[in-house]
Formats: sequence, structure tokens, C-alpha cells
Amino acid sequence: MIGNKVGLIGGGNMARAIGGGLLRGGMHATDLMIAEPVPEQCEHLRKELYGAMVTDDNKIVAAAAEILLFAVKPQILKPVCEGLVDEVQKKRPLVMSIAAGPRSEDIDAWLGGGLSVVRVMPNQPALIDQGISALFANERTSEERKQQAEKIMTAVGHAVWLDSEDKMDAVTAVSGTGPSYFYLLIDIMIESAKKFGIDEATARTLAVETARGATALAAAETESMSKLIERVRSPGGTTTAAFEYLDGKDARGIFATAIDEAEKRAAELANVASKA
Repeated sequence: MIGNKVGLIGGGNMARAIGGGLLRGGMHATDLMIAEPVPEQCEHLRKELYGAMVTDDNKIVAAAAEILLFAVKPQILKPVCEGLVDEVQKKRPLVMSIAAGPRSEDIDAWLGGGLSVVRVMPNQPALIDQGISALFANERTSEERKQQAEKIMTAVGHAVWLDSEDKMDAVTAVSGTGPSYFYLLIDIMIESAKKFGIDEATARTLAVETARGATALAAAETESMSKLIERVRSPGGTTTAAFEYLDGKDARGIFATAIDEAEKRAAELANVASKA
């Protein structure tokens, strides 16, 4: 359980997920603070995260937080940080950011410097406490503060640590963007089932539950994915027919190239943020 005052700057879906996960994990609502500029969203947050302090003033949250997590869009992170320099330098909290792109050294500089900063790349399944987050801590972050950061993110799923911030772009491409790859495959399976005459509700159930079962088995097994494929595939069977076509179209290469492109874009966004 988190025993520190946690402040969230931004009250969007991921902030709501993290706040909700912390409360479900036993955190006292009075230790949670959220700054959100949209009045309607503030009201929604007050109802969903009952007991937490919700305000439209970033400075109130930054002045009180022992752990300050930025959950704003990358393109506005710099001005948001620069508007909180005085409060952050006085309180010197553990700073966390889930914004894709801006590097820890940039975030530190925008907040006045000399801070413990942890960058985080979560993903969408955090909305149901099934996320995976990759974390990177700058050299000023103590082991105690790294543990605090990990507790924040394991409230909504699993967490792994990176030994180099350069790897964050790859994480963004693989797990940050990753859920959309699976949604695409599920959608293709649904549409194919419908084409063969299966009603939409049944088609969705078949595709989603197949994906759920396959990922659960992949998590439970220690064998490679190639081995798991071979356990489904039999000579002259349906899986072989499907994979012969996929291999002929270089489906693996196409997907690998798509992930490469996502990684390149993540690096571009990081460079743009550092030069802003």
C-alpha cells in the first residue's frame, strides 16, 4: 500500500486507471490528489474516485505531493512542468511521467533540475488492472523511490525496469502500441467469422475468448511462441494451410516492419520534445 501523498497532473483515462488502482489497493483516498482543467471531468473524477481531492489548480497538487505523476499529453508536458518549478523545487517529490516521448533529463530540466525522475510507459489494459508498464529511473532516484514508483504502477498490472532510457522507444512500439495489434487481429477474426455466416455476437465471443485463452496459455508456458504454434499445427491441417499463406505474404516481416516504424516514431517524438 502507498503511504505517500500522490498527486496526478491530468485526469484522463490513464490517470483515472492509476488512481482507481491505488484506491482498490488500499490507499487512503485522502492521500490522492488530481489536477484536471475540465470541470465536467473533475465532477466525474470526484464521483469515481470518491474521497480524493480533485482541483483544477496544478500548483495545489504539486505543492502537497510526495509523488507527482504527470499524465498529460507529450506536447503540453513542457509548459505544464515549467509552470510548477517553484512548487516542485520546494517539495522535491519523486517525479513520474507517463508521457510518450519526453526524456527524463528534459523533464528534470523543465522542473528546475536535480530531481528524482522516473519515466513510465504503461499500456491501455491498465484500465482494467491488466497493464504492463516499463520504468526507467534517472541516477538521482534512490532504491526506495524506485520501489515507490513500482508500487504505483503495479496497482494497475505488472511492471518491468529498463537499464537504459534508449530502450523506452522500443517499449513504446512493442507494449505501448501493442494492444492495437491484437485488436486488429481480433477484428479480422470477427469479420471472417461473420463472412462465413456466424452472427456478430458469436463471432466476437469466439475471437475474444480465443485471444484470451491464447494469451493466458502463452503466459503460463515457458516454451517459445514457435513451439506453441507447432503444437497447434499439424501436417496438412488447417493451421498449416493458414501459415503457408501467411509465410508466403511475409506476414511476420510486415508486422516486424510496422513495429520498427512505431519505434522510429517514438524516437522522433522524443527528439522533438527535447528540442521544444
